[in-house]
Amino acid sequence: MELDLSQHFCPNPDCQDYGKKGLDNITTSTTFGKQKIQLLRCKTCNKRFSERHSTVFSGLHLDEKTVTEILLGLAEGLSIRACARVKGVNKDTVQRVLERARKHCLKVLNQLLKDLQLTECQLDELWTFIKKRILP
Repeated sequence: MELDLSQHFCPNPDCQDYGKKGLDNITTSTTFGKQKIQLLRCKTCNKRFSERHSTVFSGLHLDEKTVTEILLGLAEGLSIRACARVKGVNKDTVQRVLERARKHCLKVLNQLLKDLQLTECQLDELWTFIKKRILP
């Protein structure tokens, strides 16, 4: 499967193209690991980074399918031990995946929810909506 380089950006905060997508400054370098993960390079600052940077999969040695299935199992209500049994991995691995997902979600939400300028009443309405429709 061909990697869409336009969807990647330089993760180096000191680079003039930091965080900017679609500049044609990202190129493939090599692959690494059992899953043959692409190592990318920024042509502007020459920094190399994984295709998984800034994703929930970053730094995990599991393949993306296994990580996704673990998270789906947990979301469906499986316990950490049950999820480990079903996927054939150690319970500590499931805990690491869950912790990685928690941190990633926190980062994403902090980016999406900053500077919303909501009133207390609007926040209360939002919480009521979430509580009624999403939470059990």
